[in-house]
Amino acid sequence: MSLLGSQPRSLPPTSAKPVSTNRTLIVGKGLTVAGEIKDCDCLVVEGEVSAEVSCKELTIAPGGLFAGTARVMNAEVIGRFEGDLKVTERLVVRATGSVSGEVRYQLIEIERGGRISGRIDSGNVTESTKTTAAGQRSSA
Repeated sequence: MSLLGSQPRSLPPTSAKPVSTNRTLIVGKGLTVAGEIKDCDCLVVEGEVSAEVSCKELTIAPGGLFAGTARVMNAEVIGRFEGDLKVTERLVVRATGSVSGEVRYQLIEIERGGRISGRIDSGNVTESTKTTAAGQRSSA
């Protein structure tokens, strides 16, 4: 049968590509962001961020700087963090990473060369804490 005289055939239906539900914010090299960042799944800092952040994952890339307050489930620091960091699951400080300020974490890994300084508190980190009448901290 000749291609010129043939009837066009319809293609089989294809499923639509799923829309990503991963809410990732990447602050690229040379960029500066200041303010408040909430409800993101992942924040990647390659430039400079001065903010209050609440998200699941925080990654500070080589050359990246985060200054401010961060409440995250997991953090990986290859660049620099300065401020108040609360990690409810795992904090990883890579060989070139530096964390300074008030740091609270459940689990920590520090590679040879990684630095951490300031007020450090480990274990029993929850999403929110409150002070009891006796002045002791308890989980909310």
